[in-house]
Amino acid sequence: MPAKRCESAAVLENKPLGEGIFKMVVRWPHPVQAGQFFMVRGWDRFPLLSRPISVHDADGETLTFLYEVRGEGTRLLSEKRAGDSVELTGPAGVGFPVEELKGKIAVVSGGIGIAPLLLAVKNLSGCQVVLCCGFRDKSYCLDAFRPYVGEIRVATDSGREGQKGFVTELLDPADFDAVITCGPEPMMEKLARACMVKKVPCYVSMERHMACGIGACLGCTHHTAHGAKCICKDGPVFKGEDIYA
Repeated sequence: MPAKRCESAAVLENKPLGEGIFKMVVRWPHPVQAGQFFMVRGWDRFPLLSRPISVHDADGETLTFLYEVRGEGTRLLSEKRAGDSVELTGPAGVGFPVEELKGKIAVVSGGIGIAPLLLAVKNLSGCQVVLCCGFRDKSYCLDAFRPYVGEIRVATDSGREGQKGFVTELLDPADFDAVITCGPEPMMEKLARACMVKKVPCYVSMERHMACGIGACLGCTHHTAHGAKCICKDGPVFKGEDIYA
């Protein structure tokens, strides 16, 4: 697993992709695994805590975050410009087991849950990948996925794009050898339970408020089939059956 670091990183790009959605690229010449995250800070004193943001992409020289402005911390990050810097601690957590997955893989996202899935699909070597993504009204970031997936299926709440309805209606888990997913917890629970019925491995990327990002504060503890686990240290990726059984 890549060594965790705490460093200042230069911002190379930080641009809006949609309403409240931003893509930030920073200089980071260190290895990162798909599904890991960083504690990100771009301010001095307040807010007190850094923000956990998943890795969207990495190439050994740069690191990309795709994030949604939800509060004061992410609002301050959205104001960063090329030449500014942010403080990064990471990479942290357990990522997707991309090297273990074979065959036909469903990659399922809901909203900003699409963020950690780009690096995952880029590392699903030799797999037949179908991306199923759900959005409220308008999609974003799909062009980045097209070179790495065989098919993209879209669902929107409004019906503006793709199929109107839930992203979980776009697939039958029985058609796949494994499923990886990130998004709202009700969506992931429904999908994971469907996978359990069909006996298809499912890997879910959990999201929680975090104070430390290293498992020291126990603030992101979640009950699992194997006892209490920290989302930051033992996750954020878990087997669906361990979370929702």
